[in-house]
Amino acid sequence: MKVLAVETSSAVISVAVVDEQRLLAEYILNQERNHSMKLMPVVELVLEDASLALKDIDVFAVAHGPGSFTGLRIGVATVKGLAQALKRPVVGVPTLDGLAFNLAYVRGLICPIMDARRAQVYTSVYRWSGNALERLEEYSAMSVEKLIEVLNKWDEPVHFCGDGIFAYRSVIEERMRSRAVFAPPTHALQRASSIAWLALERALAGDTQNYWELQPFYLRKSQAEQRFESRRQDGEAGC
Repeated sequence: MKVLAVETSSAVISVAVVDEQRLLAEYILNQERNHSMKLMPVVELVLEDASLALKDIDVFAVAHGPGSFTGLRIGVATVKGLAQALKRPVVGVPTLDGLAFNLAYVRGLICPIMDARRAQVYTSVYRWSGNALERLEEYSAMSVEKLIEVLNKWDEPVHFCGDGIFAYRSVIEERMRSRAVFAPPTHALQRASSIAWLALERALAGDTQNYWELQPFYLRKSQAEQRFESRRQDGEAGC
C-alpha cells in the first residue's frame, strides 16, 4: 500500500510518499511561500523522484488541523480533489499527532505546541507506550502558562516540538527548567512523512474516509468569524 501525504498546516509545506516498509520520498520547504501555488508542483516532484504516478497511490492523507486556516483549506481541498479524481480513500490526521510522531520512542512526555497567535498555542500531550503513541490530553487552544499548569500534573521530562517553541521557549525554560527538552530543528516542525506513517497505520486497519467526508479540523473560529460574530452581537444589542 502506498500513501501520499501533504502537510500545509503552517508555514511549512511538506509532501511525502510511503509504503508499508519505507519512506519513498519527502519534500520539506520552510519559506512561508504561497501554498496554493506551490503544493501541486511539489506533489508532482515527489512522485517523479519516487518513480511513481498518481495512479500508483492507494490512499491520500492530509494533516487536517489544527493550524493555519488558509493552509488547512488548501491541503484538504487538494487531497479531496486528488481522491475524487482517482476514486481513492482519504485519511485526515490531526496535525498535533503528526508533530508528536516526529519524536518517536522518546522517554517522558511529548508536547507539541503550535503558535496559534493571540497568546495561545494549539497543543496536546502524548507518550509512547511500546510501539503505540498515546494521547493523554484533549486537543486544545490555551495559553502557555495554562499549559505548564497542565504539564505539572506529571513529574517527568517534557519534550516540546512545533513552531511554538520558537515563540515561547524562554517562558517554558523559566517555568520548567531542566524538565523541558526541545526538539532539534530537524524534528521540530511538521513533516508529511509523519502524517503518512500515521495514515498508513489507519488505512491498514480499514480506518479511511470517502473524500466528501474529509473536513478541516479547527479548534477555534477564525479571527474574521470572531469579528463578524462580535459585530452581529453589537448590532443586536443596539436594537
